[in-house]
Amino acid sequence: MLVELAIGDAYGAGFEYSPDQMIREQNDLRGYVQHPRHDIRPGCYTDDTQMSMAIAEAFVSGEPWTRENLAHRFVTAFKCDEREGYARRFYAFLQSIQDGDEFLAKIRPNSDKSGAAMRAAPIGTFSNVSTVIDRCRLQAAITHDTPDGINAAIATSLMSHYFIHKVGPKLELPDFITEFVPGSWTVPWQGKVGAQGLMSVYAALTAIMAHDSLSAILKTCIDFTGDVDTVATIALAAASCSDEVVQDLPSVLIDTLENDEYGLGYLRKLDAQLMNNVE
Repeated sequence: MLVELAIGDAYGAGFEYSPDQMIREQNDLRGYVQHPRHDIRPGCYTDDTQMSMAIAEAFVSGEPWTRENLAHRFVTAFKCDEREGYARRFYAFLQSIQDGDEFLAKIRPNSDKSGAAMRAAPIGTFSNVSTVIDRCRLQAAITHDTPDGINAAIATSLMSHYFIHKVGPKLELPDFITEFVPGSWTVPWQGKVGAQGLMSVYAALTAIMAHDSLSAILKTCIDFTGDVDTVATIALAAASCSDEVVQDLPSVLIDTLENDEYGLGYLRKLDAQLMNNVE
């Protein structure tokens, strides 16, 4: 899950809010691309992956699932490896604080954007749906304590849960989400994806339902245009856990994913721990 999630994030980072023409010309999965405005090096992941790793680390540690422990994980992940990709204000906020207690004391959790959803996929490893929902709601409310922010996160975690625990066929995934999260989950997303979290989740689900291979899903995520790195992060995290989706990401995207201290090797190790601890 985490390796594919990071590949979707890193590949999408080159196309996030990029011109439509660039996407039409360069979205061919032949390698990572340089974003026309950002300085993120091709093959490097962003905050989507870093915060997902923090959630995964909290899960495999077995520590109590509390606001305090999760906030500590968020801050520690950032402080150990400060990187581009965060929203400007949130990046400055993380730089200005020292620990999880200060995070909780100063954060303003009134956003409906995608931050809580982009990191929610590892929560799907919990075996009980009510546990997935409760623990996802808790983590989402730390930063995105709004109905849409929380619902986007829950829908993301339910997508990965559905495939990890083999709840049913891919065809029935939208109906499964509809049982627990209000929304038009059976209606395909169309058009550009904005900053709101629900937009990214709708688009990710649409890509998953339209294709049966990771490569096609990834390409479709980018073709939406807009906040495509988050769409690809969410879609690949879930689809990588499905027996009905061919795991055919091009080797170049795996081989050239960053591999420093918290890169490919670390992601593979954490991935193995995550799946070995599936409840």
